[in-house]
Amino acid sequence: MNQTHKQNVESARNIISGKIGALKPKTAIILGSGLGGLADKMSNAVIIPYQDLPGFPVLTVPGHTGEVIAGKLNGIDVISLKGRQHFYETGDAYPLKTMIRTCAALGVETLFLSNAAGSLQPQIRVGELMAISDHINYMGFNPLVGPNDDDFGPRFVPLSEAWDPELNKKLKAAAKKHGISLHEGVYIAFRGPSFETAAEIRMAQKMGASAVGMSSVPDCIIARHCGLKVVGCSCITNMGEGLSDEKLSHEHTLANAKRAAVNFEKLVMEFLAS
Repeated sequence: MNQTHKQNVESARNIISGKIGALKPKTAIILGSGLGGLADKMSNAVIIPYQDLPGFPVLTVPGHTGEVIAGKLNGIDVISLKGRQHFYETGDAYPLKTMIRTCAALGVETLFLSNAAGSLQPQIRVGELMAISDHINYMGFNPLVGPNDDDFGPRFVPLSEAWDPELNKKLKAAAKKHGISLHEGVYIAFRGPSFETAAEIRMAQKMGASAVGMSSVPDCIIARHCGLKVVGCSCITNMGEGLSDEKLSHEHTLANAKRAAVNFEKLVMEFLAS
């Protein structure tokens, strides 16, 4: 057991709980690239920079602010995490572990994961949303590698329902209520930071994936290890390489994330209240 990590989780939990008062959030939301605007809609918001929390990530990617924001969304107590550290930035899983395990230590039960992703299917268009039904870890990396942190979870974690089916149903019902087009499919994660080649995209299609990105899979694995339920949504910001004439870039991703963000925010707020 990494004692420093355990101490960081306990310290971060104490700092956050000391600042959020009577708030008792049961859901935490990790906001992906260009999706941080949802946190701005929170009322009674308490903002804590990651840099004030021991062991939390140091973020380097535009579109990831690096703040814990606790407050109310649609009347529901929530923690929003504005930004994540990607594994193309680091080989150290502990900052992401600290962030997610601190949420669990605060009493959070559900982790809502969001990301900007590329579509692998012509019917899933740019600006639309996709509920994640399952994932393929093609990162060549698992965040649980190394000695097991026994205080947080078991050595071997089943991922048979990594993306909770009942929460997915709830997400689809929320989309239907607001007339939001919500696809459902398998998310494949590459480590990055380069975008995929056209050949890799064709491979991912043949493997059964519907959307591709560079995050969320490690988050899901860590969350399941410490007993959190997971639900996820990809905001489609581009077609995969070779599927359109788009020139892929991070700026392009952020710009198109804004298109999807309006429906994403409606979807999450309805999901929380239902």
